[in-house]
Amino acid sequence: MTTVRSMTGVAGSRRVATFCAAVVGAALLALAGWTFSRATRGATWQPWDGDYTDLGRLSSWLVGSISEPQFYAVAPAGALLLVGGMMGHVAHRRSWRWQGFVQACGTGLWPWATGTALVSLLLGNIVWGWTLAPGSWQPLFVPLVSVAPAIVVLYGPGWRVGLSAASLGALLTPPASILAVERISAPLDLPPVVGATTGMWLGAIAAFWLCGRLSWMPAPGAWRARPQHGPAPATDGGHSLLWASRRALADFSEAQFSGNEWASAMLILGAVVAHLISPSSTSYGSGLFYAVLAGQVLTAVAGVVIWRTRWRKHGFYPTFVPVVSVAPATVLAFGGTFQSIVVGALAGALIAPPVAAAISARMPKTFHPFIGNVASMSICTALIVPPLRLLPGFTS
Repeated sequence: MTTVRSMTGVAGSRRVATFCAAVVGAALLALAGWTFSRATRGATWQPWDGDYTDLGRLSSWLVGSISEPQFYAVAPAGALLLVGGMMGHVAHRRSWRWQGFVQACGTGLWPWATGTALVSLLLGNIVWGWTLAPGSWQPLFVPLVSVAPAIVVLYGPGWRVGLSAASLGALLTPPASILAVERISAPLDLPPVVGATTGMWLGAIAAFWLCGRLSWMPAPGAWRARPQHGPAPATDGGHSLLWASRRALADFSEAQFSGNEWASAMLILGAVVAHLISPSSTSYGSGLFYAVLAGQVLTAVAGVVIWRTRWRKHGFYPTFVPVVSVAPATVLAFGGTFQSIVVGALAGALIAPPVAAAISARMPKTFHPFIGNVASMSICTALIVPPLRLLPGFTS
């Protein structure tokens, strides 16, 4: 009798989980449809100006912020990234062969990490939206890809962890990035990504220091010691040619703590379709979307090929770092020329991953190693992009 009741309870839990997944999936698809409907109006990229009563612009700005780490900054790409992440999560939970890489740094905590990141993004814009002026830009997307999901991955799921992570990310990261862009990037004529990522690692250091002193937070990593009955990931121990192409694709969404082929493919699809509908809506209205994408593809493939043995040895290597920093920043800095695409991609693939790995390896156990990744983005972009102005064929 007890066994029957237990099986009935499990079946009921699965039905509830399936229903919730269906509701979330439908909501994400509706969100994607709404973003594409706005894109068909041919709107150019315009930042939200801090007007909290303009809910349409605020909503587009928030959803577009989801794809801003890739320099797309367009709402359809952000919405479809969430759809792809949901697809990858469901595939993992059901142990499907084509599930792709497990999201949230291999933990499978995609719902908690993504949900916390989105709440932190919303809170950050509410708290710091006043810093925007008409026609201006501020790196308000930074909580999405830094403190909030990193705390969840390190401390585990749960409402106390999630709410703490969302609050710390919203309160600490945006002001640090705003100040770094204004006081470092602008005066030194550095790409804005240098300031944005500097704020990420500065805010993260403060946030993780505080987490260690909050009485309600569990011990870092303690949740991993609990009995785990989750699904098994699909593996490719041989690191085949197919693995290399899959890993290069997954790197496109690693910044959002997805790192999954489905999430990345949907992200790129959303950006491409949005660009076809309205070319001035992507990549900050620069018209350089295809050049940015070309540089990212080249640096992703080159990084995985160059550092493939490190992947095999360590199980993870930060080859995604130049995809969201050096490569696109170089393209935008030099107008999308052939030289900027190739040099930015290859230099980033060669230098940024080992710098990130070296810094992360030296972080305290109570700090998530993503701090080393974003520090590498700041350092390598600042060291690679400015000297290129001295070379023939590079003009800013």
